[in-house]
Amino acid sequence: MNGAAALTARPKSGWLLLFVRWAAALLILAALAYFLPFAQLRLALSAIPPTRFAVLFAFYLLALCVGVLKWHIVINAADSRLPLAISAQCYAGGLFGALFLPSILGGDVVRLGVGISHSSRPAAVVTGNFIDRLLDAAAQLTLVLFGLVLLPGSLPDALHGTARRLLLIAAALGAGVLIIAITLRRFLTGRSFRFRRRLAQLRLAQKAISRRPYRIFFSFLMGVSVQATFLLVTMLLGVSCGLRLPFHVWLFAWPLSKFAAMLPLTQGGIGVRETALLALLVPFGAPAAQVVATGIASEGIIIAGGLFAGLGASLLRHLESRRKRFAAARR
Repeated sequence: MNGAAALTARPKSGWLLLFVRWAAALLILAALAYFLPFAQLRLALSAIPPTRFAVLFAFYLLALCVGVLKWHIVINAADSRLPLAISAQCYAGGLFGALFLPSILGGDVVRLGVGISHSSRPAAVVTGNFIDRLLDAAAQLTLVLFGLVLLPGSLPDALHGTARRLLLIAAALGAGVLIIAITLRRFLTGRSFRFRRRLAQLRLAQKAISRRPYRIFFSFLMGVSVQATFLLVTMLLGVSCGLRLPFHVWLFAWPLSKFAAMLPLTQGGIGVRETALLALLVPFGAPAAQVVATGIASEGIIIAGGLFAGLGASLLRHLESRRKRFAAARR
């Protein structure tokens, strides 16, 4: 069993978790459809031309390709020394795992499993993947800040409490990370030589990244472009559904709905993302049925992208196996 298979293997309880999380996602979507005018919801979904959906899906895949390159740059900035084909396999497998593997961190498990199995510097893979996650979060926060700057006047009264709670949550998370970092620093001192050697490898990976700040900044810009493309895809789906809102409103609401989808309640945040988008856009005068229709159409693109990524990861793994067999036969 290779590294990826070993890390993604799960007992039956894991598959039960997968079933429960998908059931929760479908239950939330069913509840939204029940409490909203179903005729309007169906009409909004049917208004999306298949050709537009296909074109937007192609743009989504193009953004994923940029995401592959970004992950490759960050991982190798930590000195993991992974070839681009392996980075693509890691990233594509991670997209598939986030939707279809029985784990809250399924996507990261696959990325780390494949990356570590192909790198002589596993600490660099772990560190690079962590930095890449931070860059994605920073890119989404950047879009939110742009939206806040461009919003004419203050937020709607209905969103004041939401914005205040988000700030409190962010402050609590920041304080929690600081406390954990201080606690870990005290806990890790005086550990075994083997443990301290692994810790030293992590520090080397961090130092390698700190020597390449221009790569990190360029990766951050790539992350912003990827997230902005995802936003535009969702906004254009919304236009087809009859949802016409100013761009700065999308800049504010869409990234926050993605943050909400990170809560480990449903598989891939399905259902949670639509609920958050509904709560954030309705105060701006958006029709509820069109908002949910836009979210469902967006989920269709995300799920199709995850399946496409899984197919691509399998193809890359097959090509790699063929290359290894061919190289072994020539020896």
